Amino acid sequence: MPYVKSHIRRDGARVRAHYRKRRRARGGGAARRGRSGSAAPLLWGVPALVLVVLAVDFVRRHPYWSVLLVAVVGLAVAGLLFARARQRARQRAEQERQRAEQARRDRLIAVTDAMSGPEFERWFARLLEASGFRQVTVTGGAGDRGADVVAVAPDGRRVVVQCKRQSAHNRVGSAAIQRFAGTCREVHGGQLCVIVTNSFFTAGDGVRLARQLDIALVDRAALETWAWTRTPPPGLCVAR
Repeated sequence: MPYVKSHIRRDGARVRAHYRKRRRARGGGAARRGRSGSAAPLLWGVPALVLVVLAVDFVRRHPYWSVLLVAVVGLAVAGLLFARARQRARQRAEQERQRAEQARRDRLIAVTDAMSGPEFERWFARLLEASGFRQVTVTGGAGDRGADVVAVAPDGRRVVVQCKRQSAHNRVGSAAIQRFAGTCREVHGGQLCVIVTNSFFTAGDGVRLARQLDIALVDRAALETWAWTRTPPPGLCVAR
């Protein structure tokens, strides 16, 4: 739209003139941004080209120094790579040593006496894996309803384990066996139900009930042999 602007000439007369606003070309900002973006490679390219020219000129003027410099840089890079390789080798060796030490300790039943309940569950899960069981999962915790570890046996059966870490003089009674009998198959779908303890089971109704319901009981003596040989007890039904 035109607009009117008045001004006073040198002779004192007031005049009015009509003007029309100029429209800005669309996309001007984008065009400017595009030009600035296209100029960025040039800003980086010029210093790079200068460095290349200087390097070529240095090599042409000082060939021996150039060879020495390349050799020094190569040796430095090789030394750095060698140091990193040695560090990784030391880390792998330390990891292997720790795994070997863990495996050695896992063979000793005495280490379970100082464990907490969750530590004992993880210890037994490692024993299952070392014995050829698959898909071993520690599920113990609040609301586990008796299933501390679940796994798949080498013959394909679903294994449900309840772990009882006790003191050497505290035996697992029949009440614990009865509670586990009510949840192992009906709740957890266990095909092989196992109660394992670093102590022993009290003789009586609990052991007889376990045999009737085909629940395997693994006491300290059987567990010690299992941990040392990595071979599960025959039938997993061993109790005192």
